[in-house]
Amino acid sequence: MLFSYITSFSQTWVTNIEEAKKQATEQNKHILLVFSGSDWCGPCIKLDKNIWQSELFKKDSKKNWILVKADFPKKKANQLSPELTESNNQLAEKYNKNGNFPLVVILDKTGKILGITAYKNIDAEQYIEELHELAKI
Repeated sequence: MLFSYITSFSQTWVTNIEEAKKQATEQNKHILLVFSGSDWCGPCIKLDKNIWQSELFKKDSKKNWILVKADFPKKKANQLSPELTESNNQLAEKYNKNGNFPLVVILDKTGKILGITAYKNIDAEQYIEELHELAKI
């Protein structure tokens, strides 16, 4: 099992769904699972820059979310380890069968889907409100 983390912008993005479920249970939080094409998907890049990197989301995420990123880069220089690629493929098979990018899936601590959204051209405050509505928090 992979228990690796991606730390960026003072947030911890878990890459292992089982670790995320464990943390969500321990911390009584929901899981925010993001499917991203970090080096080729324009809306993914905008979502990261405008929402995930915003101070408002950073503050909200510490309180409400266990963050999981399933990245699918295309450039050779950005390729992930074979283990992480396989883990992301398994997540996609379960939660993103249509291969939509970006896709944001709100899960409860057991991995049950509570809601799904994607990139929207709205500010961080509005996006966070939508996430909360989907999660019923």
